[in-house]
Amino acid sequence: MHHNTQTKFQSYLCFHLFSSMAGPVSGDTEAQCARDPSSKPGGWITFPFMMATLLGMSITSFGWVLNLIVFLIEEFNIKSIAAAKISNIVNGCLSMLPLVAAILADSFFGNILVISASTFISLTGILLLTLIASLDLLKPIPCATGSILCQSPSALQLGILYTALVLVTTGAGGTRFTLASAGANQYDKPKDQGSFFNWYFLTLYAGAITGATAIVYTQDNASWKLGFGLCAAANFVSFVVFVSGKRLYKHEKPMGSPFKSLISVVVAATVKRKAVISSQDEDYHQGLAKTSPAIIPSKSYGFLNRAALKTEDGGGSVNNIWRVCSVQEVEDFKAILRLLPLWVAIIFVSTPMVMQTSLMVLQALVTDRALGPHFKVPAGSLQVIIMTSASTFIIINNWLVYPMYQKLTGKRLTPLQKVGIGQVLTILSMAVSAVVEAKRLKTVENGHPMSVLWLFPPLVIVGIGEAFQFPGNIELFYGEFPESLRNTATSLTSLVIGISFYLSTALISLLQRTTKWLPNDINNGRVDNVYWVLVVAGVLNFGYFLVCSWFYTYRNLQGDNEQDPKDVST
Repeated sequence: MHHNTQTKFQSYLCFHLFSSMAGPVSGDTEAQCARDPSSKPGGWITFPFMMATLLGMSITSFGWVLNLIVFLIEEFNIKSIAAAKISNIVNGCLSMLPLVAAILADSFFGNILVISASTFISLTGILLLTLIASLDLLKPIPCATGSILCQSPSALQLGILYTALVLVTTGAGGTRFTLASAGANQYDKPKDQGSFFNWYFLTLYAGAITGATAIVYTQDNASWKLGFGLCAAANFVSFVVFVSGKRLYKHEKPMGSPFKSLISVVVAATVKRKAVISSQDEDYHQGLAKTSPAIIPSKSYGFLNRAALKTEDGGGSVNNIWRVCSVQEVEDFKAILRLLPLWVAIIFVSTPMVMQTSLMVLQALVTDRALGPHFKVPAGSLQVIIMTSASTFIIINNWLVYPMYQKLTGKRLTPLQKVGIGQVLTILSMAVSAVVEAKRLKTVENGHPMSVLWLFPPLVIVGIGEAFQFPGNIELFYGEFPESLRNTATSLTSLVIGISFYLSTALISLLQRTTKWLPNDINNGRVDNVYWVLVVAGVLNFGYFLVCSWFYTYRNLQGDNEQDPKDVST
């Protein structure tokens, strides 16, 4: 009886979540939602559960983090520079923690358990933040209007605050990109996995826009208690929905620490560095699950082939992982090495994107931000333009651009082609930003501030570039990384963003020390020159990316371009 009730509840959730997120449901979708959960797990039946979880968690995480500096200043009397430093640490952790969560999922617990635990940890943290906002006992006395003498928070109050921040940061970091790999694991076809990644980013942006607008507006104009309370409600719904669909998911078993096998390849190859490489398949260890027919290691990075070579001095013992590895382990390690140059290129194009976003805020502060007599565009809300543009073009790409390209050419756009298109658009946005800034400086000389609307076109182009680049990044890493490192692969996009934040900060500091382009008052600077430097760097990086892409050979794309063009769904 309990089983039937749970099955009906899952079918109800699946049907209504799918119809609300993807429009009218087809008969096939309805049949999938009504199917017996004891049948083969995975497939599109899991889609609405994954997306609803991601949407709620995105609203939650963006809802509290985007206004964190204001919360610390207004509610905890923390000085602005100190609040900015706390915010930077939190944002850095949000970008780095997905890699930690991915390693835990790949090595020990599996992504479903990590996501379940992370959503609960996040819920605990956001409830604690709501409690802090609700009880005066947990905050210092507010500053008197116009007073510079404010009560500092006590050690206990700061301890509770930092505990809440650790919990919500850990929860957000544990779900954001682990959900991407967990969702993609539900599908067998690369086409379906690529389609899922497009929906993943569309939903992520939708949640971010909701958090950046509705939640932040509630916090600023109603109360912090209500704003955090709405975040807690979204988090709670995410937790309930995700756990409700647990029986439907395809659970990927953790394969132990994949990094141990990667290190063992280097050690074994080094130990046997004097051994002669063989061209006979029987001379190589094929692993416990022997392939048929036996395979010979590829010729690229030939030095590493010695790791799988059986030798007379004990290197043939399959029980000693530090002396002999399987051919598959060697090829997995090579796959990561092949991707590293591309990953570097992606970091170098993401750094200008992060830097451009920061400079746009500074530009917005010295423009005319009035839209009509009663509304003024918040400078910090310009990111909503990027998110909206990216969300819109993810839909256009998925329903129009990609199917049309496949219909005309008979092939799908590869992940590297998507990333390349994104890089070109990013360079274009920098050039447009340089032209707009040059125009703004002329308006300053004339004494008439330029309208903030002039900043919208480059931001729209940035969003279009992200619509190609970020889904392409995840699709590339997920498809090409070893299966045992799928969660780690999807987290690399987050790691790229984190590294880009630090590199952009270093680049700004370098420009401030070596040029006069970035003074505190940018009206006396040359931000347009900064953009032209980023354009030149972007062009050089794109050339490097093209060379890397030319020599790159996909591992897992064979046969994927043979799909029916009409079957580019969702």
